Amino acid sequence: MNFYSLPPLVCSLIAAVLGFLIYSKNKKSLLNITFALLCLTTFWWQSCWSLLFNTKTDQIALLLTKIGYSGIIFIPITFFHFSLQFNQVKSKKIIAFSAYLIGLIFLAFLWFSDYFISGYFRYSWGLYPKASLLHPFYVIFLAVIVVYCAVLYVISINNQKFSISKRYQSKYLLIAHIIYALAGVDFIVNYDIGFYPPGFIFVIFSLGIIAYAIARYRLMEITIAITRTGIFIAVYTIVLGLPFVLATTLKDRLVTLFSSNWWVIPLSLMAVLATVGPFIFIYLERRAEARLLREQRRYQQTLKQASVGMTRIRNLNKLLNLIAHIVTKTVHISYAAIYLYNRETDEYILQVSRDKGRVPIAKMSSNNSLIRWIVKNRQPLIHEEIKRKMEDLREPIYREIEENMGILNASVVIPSFLEDKSMGFLVLGDKISGQIYTPDDLDVFQVLASQAALAIENAQFYDETKEMQEQIAQAEKMATIGTMADGLSHQINNRFHALSLIAGDTIDTIKMTDTSKCNPEVKEMLSQINYALSRIQTNVLQGGEVVKGILKYTRKGEEGFEPLTLDAILDSTMEMVQFKVKLSEIDIIRNYPKDTPKIHGNIVQLQEVFFNFIDNAYDAIVERRNTLQESDYRGRITVSATPKNNHLEIIVEDNGFGVKEQDYKKVFTPFFTTKNSARKGTGLGLYVIRKIITDTHKGRISFESEYRTGTRFIVELPLAK
Repeated sequence: MNFYSLPPLVCSLIAAVLGFLIYSKNKKSLLNITFALLCLTTFWWQSCWSLLFNTKTDQIALLLTKIGYSGIIFIPITFFHFSLQFNQVKSKKIIAFSAYLIGLIFLAFLWFSDYFISGYFRYSWGLYPKASLLHPFYVIFLAVIVVYCAVLYVISINNQKFSISKRYQSKYLLIAHIIYALAGVDFIVNYDIGFYPPGFIFVIFSLGIIAYAIARYRLMEITIAITRTGIFIAVYTIVLGLPFVLATTLKDRLVTLFSSNWWVIPLSLMAVLATVGPFIFIYLERRAEARLLREQRRYQQTLKQASVGMTRIRNLNKLLNLIAHIVTKTVHISYAAIYLYNRETDEYILQVSRDKGRVPIAKMSSNNSLIRWIVKNRQPLIHEEIKRKMEDLREPIYREIEENMGILNASVVIPSFLEDKSMGFLVLGDKISGQIYTPDDLDVFQVLASQAALAIENAQFYDETKEMQEQIAQAEKMATIGTMADGLSHQINNRFHALSLIAGDTIDTIKMTDTSKCNPEVKEMLSQINYALSRIQTNVLQGGEVVKGILKYTRKGEEGFEPLTLDAILDSTMEMVQFKVKLSEIDIIRNYPKDTPKIHGNIVQLQEVFFNFIDNAYDAIVERRNTLQESDYRGRITVSATPKNNHLEIIVEDNGFGVKEQDYKKVFTPFFTTKNSARKGTGLGLYVIRKIITDTHKGRISFESEYRTGTRFIVELPLAK
């Protein structure tokens, strides 16, 4: 086998593999199909040249020449077709058809005349076709296509209507186009200039770049791509070129020294250089990238350092603002937003937005297609990647995700997870520089998101703990007041008793005093004093009843369980609730018969239960009145009762503001409250009520509610035997 036939053979195999991989990636994409055709014509050309360099027979050489040039004729045409497809040129079908028609004309001259190729040259490394009359016209045709395609790519690079990713792909393809065009240096050999044709080197790199631009959505910086390509070409030109130089210039001496085995020397040199070449390439690549990516590595290092320090911040708002600030200022991003998951509403709520010029969406449901995708895949979403998938795969899910990313003003969405729990996501806009997000950028953002998830969890836990401590402290204050009730009531009753005695003695003194000789003014004054003292006595008695009610409310049910009527429970409750609730603003309706069976219960504990029911209902009524501003609205609390087996079913229903559906499961949770006024409760009331009914009285409690319409509590208490 001719040593010189190996490079075109390798090139043909690489073209075949790349064409197959890209075509199989998406068989319906015209872009992928046209690239596969380019690879096919390249394979056709290089495989025939590999055979041609080994051929000794003139007849076979001529046949291989015509077959190989059949591929060469259509290489620029398939590249032209690919470029038209990528750049979405109007009337591309007609233009492409015209190019293929011209190619068929050249093909006819190739096979049925000597005007295109007229034989071949015999060089030391093998046979090569000889150019004829029409060959220069084909070269001109090729040059026109090269220039036209280059113009298309330059227009695409500067077309602001195209996405950033597509403009970057255009840069890749322009470079690949220029590199492939350099393979035209092989045509010089057709004119009796006998150097070994190096076009296969440019072909390999060009096809590799095109395949990368098609297959990869997350492209690297174009300067890095150029640098890597340049270093790769330089290194492997030496790796492949030195053996050829050795074989070409020193062949005679090698033949003298090693006779028919002369080719072993250049082949051995190639093996050694091929072994050393990758290490040289990696070293040079790292040195070059360290210089080119200095700025990018700087901000990536800053983000990594920031991610480590975030866990020390306890204030959630401060933490979120810091994250958004660091990302936008360090990476120079036009827009950033942070959304956190809210378990109560099952939504992702906007917490921070940095760009006054944009109006972000306030929240997103967890059933949103974009949310479902990031929760399932736990990977960054890149807008351009989704758009490409939407265009290539034509699946509705990608169209929905693309629309949602447009609503979010997102170029990239970075999910944030703490183990398996979704904490939220980070939305990033375009870079101000116009550059794309590289894979290294996305890796750093994912690290940042993971650390942010832990920091957010810590901050949320700190806030919840702080709030719970405040609520517990408030509950302890109330409990302390309860334990002080006996002493306070004794002291207050002593003062009331003293006032009553003073007022009574004074009234008696006035009554025993002879006022017949007093003038009318004095008599009128004494009458007013007597009336005022009578009012004092009346209010003293009422104050004593208030103290007595407070004492009953704060004491545990020392008198134990006994048969109780529902009226007795409500009457004792109303004695207390009247001092907190403005009963004149609402209607309390007792919708049950007077002979309703008695229940077995503790009067003080059940008084607390119904006190909470009425108190909560009143707050809900006030909230509805203030929020909805209904002209004919009046608050109403209805208590109804029905015997049911061995229990009495009591329904307490109001027409207040109601409870949101997402809060249903949390109504009886300790420290949860729906009150939003200044009289906000501790969230312990309904929790205590349930404990009293279910644990102490062995009953049942449930509730129903319709938001902005009203709430009803259904209580079942055992009947007295």
